[in-house]
Amino acid sequence: MASIDAVNAQAQSDGLPTPWRYWAIATIALAITMSVLDSAIANVALPTIARDLNASAASSIWIVNAYQIAIVISLLPLASLGEVVGYRRISQAGLIVFTIASLACAMSQALMQLSLARVLQGFGAAGIMSVNGALVRFTYPHRLLGRAVGINALVVAIASAVGPTVASAILAVGHWRWLFGVNIPIGLVAIAIASFALPENELIKRPLNVMGAALNAATFGLLITGVQSLTHEGAAGLAALEIAGGLAAGMWLVRREARRDSPLVPVDLMRIRLFSLSVATSIASFAAQMLAFVSLPFNFQERMGFSAVETGLLMTPWPLGVAVAAPLAGWLADRYAAGLLGGIGLAAFAGGLAALAILPEHATHADIAWRMALCGVGFGFFQSPNNRALLGSAPRSRAGAAGGMLGTARLIGQSSGAVAVAGLFKLFPVQGHVFALVAAAVTAAVAAAISLTRLVEPKGPAEPTAEKAVEGDFG
Repeated sequence: MASIDAVNAQAQSDGLPTPWRYWAIATIALAITMSVLDSAIANVALPTIARDLNASAASSIWIVNAYQIAIVISLLPLASLGEVVGYRRISQAGLIVFTIASLACAMSQALMQLSLARVLQGFGAAGIMSVNGALVRFTYPHRLLGRAVGINALVVAIASAVGPTVASAILAVGHWRWLFGVNIPIGLVAIAIASFALPENELIKRPLNVMGAALNAATFGLLITGVQSLTHEGAAGLAALEIAGGLAAGMWLVRREARRDSPLVPVDLMRIRLFSLSVATSIASFAAQMLAFVSLPFNFQERMGFSAVETGLLMTPWPLGVAVAAPLAGWLADRYAAGLLGGIGLAAFAGGLAALAILPEHATHADIAWRMALCGVGFGFFQSPNNRALLGSAPRSRAGAAGGMLGTARLIGQSSGAVAVAGLFKLFPVQGHVFALVAAAVTAAVAAAISLTRLVEPKGPAEPTAEKAVEGDFG
């Protein structure tokens, strides 16, 4: 077997050899599975946790919000830090923090303790997510990058699909603390494998961007809390102040980072046409996904009269469709343009959403299942090629920033979709869920159009130098 130094030297050129590659992807899969599962299982357990800790339903939401906000404000700074200290070290630190925080969550005796532990857990998850794409890129050779991204999307889809089931099974036989305790043995295994399996990357020598990280935290933290405040009665003034503060911090951040060689917010990468269009496609598609995910349970239960258990089962064909389509799309992405594959997938996604919007009130399970499956297949067919294009269009030295932006685009899209649903529910108290599905279909169609524009060669001046370097590097 090759020495670790020789393996890392190859990883910096074009991926890890086997069997190192399989150990590395196993570690990456375990880590991302834990971070995705923890988002899903906490949602299911909120009522149980609130009762046990004598907390109100409203205050218990912070168990979820604390985790999400910690991830959003730290994704880009940690991705940038990975270019300085190494993606491997950021991922290892994220695994360690996540595992320790899971123990703290399991031992919490009060809502405040649990919320603070969830903040720490969110920072650990951000360490995992921020460099996930970069590690995948350094693990697989470029010719197999689409396949690797497809495997990653498959893992995420399965984790999302089984999350509610895992939570229900644990709660049926044990205490809610085991929802967090189950992470500890998995985390220890992942930490052990990561110690020898994850690839190294060539480091960039530059000072830490502390001011940029602070502005990034202010931007996303204030924007997210401001948007969430819009959903509360009588909080419009506070929401406006928070959103205004977030926008001001964001403008300062972009202007400051635009002058830097390797900015924390990847302004340099956004000048690459393929990268920026892939980011825009991702934001629009995840907004459409969240519009549907939030509104569908209301549609199934309040309008169609299905039980909560039936609703959970009816939601399952969507992630299963993603799980089927993502690996196939990843394999095709190594051969065909992401703009074409993404356009086809998003058109199918839009069609499935439109079909759900016009469901009759007395639709059968089969009527719903094929529409949900079509949405999942369409979304999965888009996701792998789009992620491959986003990661592959950036220079290898900026793989961390590209991976961080991939996660940030997903979170921006999901947050936007959730806010749009809340607004539609307020405007249309009776038919809000139907209008949300219509809005989701329209947004998915817009995403398909953006994806297809990647097939059109730009007219006028040549593309920026960064993109020419990418094309020369990867073909």
